[in-house]
Amino acid sequence: MNRHAYPTDVPETPPVPEPTYAERARTLVYLGRTGTLSTLSRKHPGQPFGSVMPYSLDAGGRPLFLISTMAMHTQNLQADPRASLLVTQPGWTSDPLAAARVTLMGEARPLTQADAALARQAYLARHSNAAYWVDFEDFAFYRLEIADIYFVGGFAAMDWVSADEYLAARHDPLADAAAGIIEHMNHDHADALITFARVLAGTESDEAVMISVDRLGFKLRLKSGPRLSGARIPFPREVTTTEQCRAVLIEMLRDARQRVSP
Repeated sequence: MNRHAYPTDVPETPPVPEPTYAERARTLVYLGRTGTLSTLSRKHPGQPFGSVMPYSLDAGGRPLFLISTMAMHTQNLQADPRASLLVTQPGWTSDPLAAARVTLMGEARPLTQADAALARQAYLARHSNAAYWVDFEDFAFYRLEIADIYFVGGFAAMDWVSADEYLAARHDPLADAAAGIIEHMNHDHADALITFARVLAGTESDEAVMISVDRLGFKLRLKSGPRLSGARIPFPREVTTTEQCRAVLIEMLRDARQRVSP
Protein backbone atom coordinates (compact mmCIF):
# COMPACT_ATOMS: atom_id res chain seq x y z
CA MET A 1 0.00 0.00 0.00
CA ASN A 2 3.05 2.28 0.31
CA ARG A 3 1.44 3.62 3.48
CA HIS A 4 2.28 3.47 7.17
CA ALA A 5 -1.37 3.00 8.16
CA TYR A 6 -4.65 2.78 6.29
CA PRO A 7 -8.28 1.82 7.00
CA THR A 8 -9.10 -1.87 6.95
CA ASP A 9 -12.89 -1.62 7.11
CA VAL A 10 -13.54 -0.08 3.68
CA PRO A 11 -14.02 -1.83 0.33
CA GLU A 12 -10.90 -2.16 -1.76
CA THR A 13 -10.68 0.33 -4.60
CA PRO A 14 -8.01 0.70 -7.26
CA PRO A 15 -5.23 2.99 -5.98
CA VAL A 16 -5.07 6.47 -7.47
CA PRO A 17 -1.80 6.79 -9.41
CA GLU A 18 0.79 8.96 -7.73
CA PRO A 19 4.58 9.28 -7.69
CA THR A 20 6.53 6.84 -5.56
CA TYR A 21 7.89 7.89 -2.21
CA ALA A 22 11.36 7.93 -3.76
CA GLU A 23 10.19 10.41 -6.41
CA ARG A 24 8.38 12.52 -3.84
CA ALA A 25 11.43 12.57 -1.57
CA ARG A 26 13.67 13.52 -4.47
CA THR A 27 11.26 16.30 -5.49
CA LEU A 28 11.04 17.67 -1.95
CA VAL A 29 14.81 17.79 -1.56
CA TYR A 30 15.10 19.41 -5.01
CA LEU A 31 12.62 22.16 -4.08
CA GLY A 32 14.22 22.87 -0.71
CA ARG A 33 17.04 25.31 -0.10
CA THR A 34 17.63 24.94 3.64
CA GLY A 35 17.26 22.04 6.05
CA THR A 36 18.16 21.05 9.59
CA LEU A 37 21.50 19.27 9.82
CA SER A 38 21.87 17.00 12.84
CA THR A 39 25.38 15.97 13.87
CA LEU A 40 26.75 14.17 16.91
CA SER A 41 28.05 16.59 19.51
CA ARG A 42 31.77 16.44 20.19
CA LYS A 43 31.34 18.27 23.49
CA HIS A 44 28.46 16.07 24.65
CA PRO A 45 29.17 12.61 23.17
CA GLY A 46 26.10 10.90 21.72
CA GLN A 47 23.95 14.04 21.98
CA PRO A 48 22.32 15.23 18.70
CA PHE A 49 23.27 18.76 17.65
CA GLY A 50 20.95 20.60 15.23
CA SER A 51 21.98 23.36 12.82
CA VAL A 52 20.20 25.39 10.16
CA MET A 53 21.91 24.32 6.94
CA PRO A 54 21.62 25.76 3.42
CA TYR A 55 22.38 23.10 0.83
CA SER A 56 22.50 22.38 -2.88
CA LEU A 57 22.50 19.06 -4.71
CA ASP A 58 24.92 17.17 -6.88
CA ALA A 59 23.78 15.38 -10.04
CA GLY A 60 22.73 12.35 -7.99
CA GLY A 61 20.55 14.34 -5.58
CA ARG A 62 23.03 14.19 -2.69
CA PRO A 63 23.13 17.32 -0.49
CA LEU A 64 26.17 19.60 -0.67
CA PHE A 65 27.14 21.85 2.24
CA LEU A 66 29.52 24.82 2.35
CA ILE A 67 30.70 24.96 5.95
CA SER A 68 33.41 26.62 8.01
CA THR A 69 35.87 24.91 10.33
CA MET A 70 34.81 27.47 12.95
CA ALA A 71 31.25 26.11 12.96
CA MET A 72 30.33 23.62 15.66
CA HIS A 73 28.63 21.26 13.18
CA THR A 74 31.84 21.08 11.13
CA GLN A 75 33.86 20.24 14.21
CA ASN A 76 31.30 17.56 15.06
CA LEU A 77 31.61 16.07 11.56
CA GLN A 78 35.38 16.02 11.76
CA ALA A 79 35.07 13.86 14.88
CA ASP A 80 32.19 11.69 13.58
CA PRO A 81 30.84 12.05 10.01
CA ARG A 82 27.43 10.56 10.78
CA ALA A 83 24.66 13.07 10.15
CA SER A 84 21.10 13.56 8.94
CA LEU A 85 19.40 16.35 7.03
CA LEU A 86 15.71 17.14 7.61
CA VAL A 87 13.96 18.99 4.76
CA THR A 88 10.37 20.20 5.13
CA GLN A 89 7.87 21.21 2.47
CA PRO A 90 8.65 24.79 1.34
CA GLY A 91 5.93 27.39 1.74
CA TRP A 92 3.60 25.21 3.82
CA THR A 93 1.61 27.41 6.23
CA SER A 94 -1.10 25.03 7.43
CA ASP A 95 -0.82 22.19 9.97
CA PRO A 96 2.91 21.28 10.00
CA LEU A 97 2.11 17.61 10.62
CA ALA A 98 0.17 17.52 7.33
CA ALA A 99 3.18 18.79 5.37
CA ALA A 100 5.69 16.61 3.56
CA ARG A 101 9.16 16.14 5.04
CA VAL A 102 12.12 13.88 4.49
CA THR A 103 15.13 12.88 6.55
CA LEU A 104 18.31 11.89 4.71
CA MET A 105 20.73 9.86 6.80
CA GLY A 106 24.37 9.11 6.07
CA GLU A 107 27.89 10.45 6.46
CA ALA A 108 28.98 13.99 5.57
CA ARG A 109 32.53 14.11 4.29
CA PRO A 110 34.72 16.82 2.68
CA LEU A 111 34.97 16.73 -1.10
CA THR A 112 38.10 16.27 -3.15
CA GLN A 113 39.39 19.30 -5.01
CA ALA A 114 37.95 18.02 -8.31
CA ASP A 115 34.51 17.38 -6.83
CA ALA A 116 34.58 20.69 -4.98
CA ALA A 117 34.86 22.58 -8.28
CA LEU A 118 31.56 21.05 -9.47
CA ALA A 119 29.99 21.56 -6.04
CA ARG A 120 30.97 25.24 -6.12
CA GLN A 121 29.03 25.79 -9.33
CA ALA A 122 25.95 23.95 -8.09
CA TYR A 123 26.00 25.66 -4.70
CA LEU A 124 26.36 29.21 -6.02
CA ALA A 125 23.52 28.58 -8.48
CA ARG A 126 21.23 28.11 -5.46
CA HIS A 127 22.92 30.44 -2.96
CA SER A 128 24.45 33.32 -4.89
CA ASN A 129 25.20 35.31 -1.71
CA ALA A 130 27.69 32.58 -0.74
CA ALA A 131 30.02 34.05 -3.38
CA TYR A 132 31.19 36.47 -0.67
CA TRP A 133 32.72 33.69 1.47
CA VAL A 134 33.03 30.62 -0.76
CA ASP A 135 36.76 31.19 -1.23
CA PHE A 136 37.62 31.87 2.41
CA GLU A 137 40.29 29.44 3.61
CA ASP A 138 38.22 28.12 6.51
CA PHE A 139 35.30 27.09 4.26
CA ALA A 140 35.04 23.76 2.45
CA PHE A 141 32.43 21.69 0.63
CA TYR A 142 31.01 18.56 2.22
CA ARG A 143 28.64 16.02 0.71
CA LEU A 144 26.13 13.84 2.54
CA GLU A 145 26.68 10.28 1.34
CA ILE A 146 23.17 8.89 1.76
CA ALA A 147 22.69 5.59 3.56
CA ASP A 148 18.91 5.66 4.12
CA ILE A 149 15.88 7.95 3.84
CA TYR A 150 12.66 8.33 5.78
CA PHE A 151 9.84 10.12 3.94
CA VAL A 152 6.60 11.48 5.39
CA GLY A 153 4.00 12.72 2.93
CA GLY A 154 1.49 13.87 5.54
CA PHE A 155 -0.92 11.95 7.76
CA ALA A 156 -0.79 8.16 7.31
CA ALA A 157 1.71 8.40 4.44
CA MET A 158 5.23 7.47 5.51
CA ASP A 159 7.89 4.86 4.89
CA TRP A 160 11.59 4.19 4.50
CA VAL A 161 13.12 4.76 1.07
CA SER A 162 16.39 3.05 0.24
CA ALA A 163 19.36 5.08 -0.91
CA ASP A 164 19.36 3.19 -4.21
CA GLU A 165 15.68 4.02 -4.82
CA TYR A 166 16.27 7.68 -4.03
CA LEU A 167 19.38 7.99 -6.21
CA ALA A 168 17.62 6.26 -9.13
CA ALA A 169 14.55 8.53 -8.91
CA ARG A 170 14.15 11.95 -10.50
CA HIS A 171 12.29 15.00 -9.27
CA ASP A 172 8.84 15.55 -10.70
CA PRO A 173 8.84 17.38 -14.07
CA LEU A 174 6.25 19.87 -12.75
CA ALA A 175 8.27 20.66 -9.61
CA ASP A 176 9.35 24.15 -10.68
CA ALA A 177 5.91 25.05 -12.04
CA ALA A 178 3.74 23.48 -9.34
CA ALA A 179 3.53 26.54 -7.07
CA GLY A 180 2.34 28.72 -9.96
CA ILE A 181 -0.22 26.15 -11.10
CA ILE A 182 -1.59 25.81 -7.57
CA GLU A 183 -1.81 29.57 -7.05
CA HIS A 184 -3.55 30.06 -10.39
CA MET A 185 -6.11 27.32 -9.80
CA ASN A 186 -6.92 28.44 -6.26
CA HIS A 187 -7.13 32.13 -7.16
CA ASP A 188 -8.88 31.98 -10.53
CA HIS A 189 -10.67 28.64 -10.69
CA ALA A 190 -12.08 27.88 -7.25
CA ASP A 191 -15.41 26.86 -8.83
CA ALA A 192 -13.62 24.35 -11.08
CA LEU A 193 -11.98 22.73 -8.05
CA ILE A 194 -15.38 22.28 -6.38
CA THR A 195 -16.62 20.66 -9.60
CA PHE A 196 -13.62 18.33 -9.62
CA ALA A 197 -14.32 17.37 -6.02
CA ARG A 198 -18.02 16.69 -6.62
CA VAL A 199 -17.79 14.87 -9.97
CA LEU A 200 -14.36 13.24 -9.97
CA ALA A 201 -13.90 12.58 -6.26
CA GLY A 202 -17.56 12.07 -5.40
CA THR A 203 -17.40 14.52 -2.51
CA GLU A 204 -19.69 17.48 -1.91
CA SER A 205 -17.77 20.41 -0.45
CA ASP A 206 -18.21 24.09 0.29
CA GLU A 207 -14.57 24.77 -0.47
CA ALA A 208 -11.87 22.96 -2.44
CA VAL A 209 -8.23 24.04 -2.39
CA MET A 210 -5.49 22.53 -4.54
CA ILE A 211 -2.53 21.72 -2.28
CA SER A 212 -0.25 19.79 -4.65
CA VAL A 213 0.14 18.83 -8.29
CA ASP A 214 2.50 16.43 -10.04
CA ARG A 215 2.86 14.63 -13.36
CA LEU A 216 0.13 12.09 -12.45
CA GLY A 217 -2.53 14.24 -10.79
CA PHE A 218 -3.34 16.66 -8.00
CA LYS A 219 -4.59 16.76 -4.41
CA LEU A 220 -7.41 18.83 -2.97
CA ARG A 221 -8.13 19.88 0.60
CA LEU A 222 -11.92 19.86 0.99
CA LYS A 223 -14.10 21.65 3.51
CA SER A 224 -17.78 20.95 4.08
CA GLY A 225 -19.09 22.82 7.09
CA PRO A 226 -16.65 22.06 9.94
CA ARG A 227 -15.44 18.85 8.27
CA LEU A 228 -12.07 18.73 6.53
CA SER A 229 -11.03 15.96 4.15
CA GLY A 230 -8.79 15.38 1.18
CA ALA A 231 -8.92 13.80 -2.26
CA ARG A 232 -6.40 12.89 -4.91
CA ILE A 233 -7.59 13.20 -8.50
CA PRO A 234 -5.58 11.55 -11.29
CA PHE A 235 -4.88 13.07 -14.67
CA PRO A 236 -6.16 11.02 -17.63
CA ARG A 237 -2.56 10.89 -18.85
CA GLU A 238 0.88 11.90 -17.62
CA VAL A 239 1.85 15.55 -18.05
CA THR A 240 5.38 16.93 -18.05
CA THR A 241 4.96 20.63 -18.86
CA THR A 242 2.85 23.56 -17.72
CA GLU A 243 1.17 23.69 -21.10
CA GLN A 244 0.22 20.01 -20.95
CA CYS A 245 -1.09 20.45 -17.42
CA ARG A 246 -3.26 23.41 -18.45
CA ALA A 247 -4.68 21.50 -21.42
CA VAL A 248 -5.51 18.45 -19.30
CA LEU A 249 -7.21 20.52 -16.58
CA ILE A 250 -9.37 22.27 -19.20
CA GLU A 251 -10.24 18.89 -20.72
CA MET A 252 -11.10 17.42 -17.30
CA LEU A 253 -13.30 20.39 -16.39
CA ARG A 254 -15.18 20.22 -19.68
CA ASP A 255 -15.79 16.50 -19.24
CA ALA A 256 -16.86 16.93 -15.60
CA ARG A 257 -19.37 19.64 -16.50
CA GLN A 258 -20.81 17.48 -19.29
CA ARG A 259 -21.35 14.67 -16.80
CA VAL A 260 -23.49 16.85 -14.53
CA SER A 261 -25.33 18.87 -17.21
CA PRO A 262 -29.00 17.89 -17.84
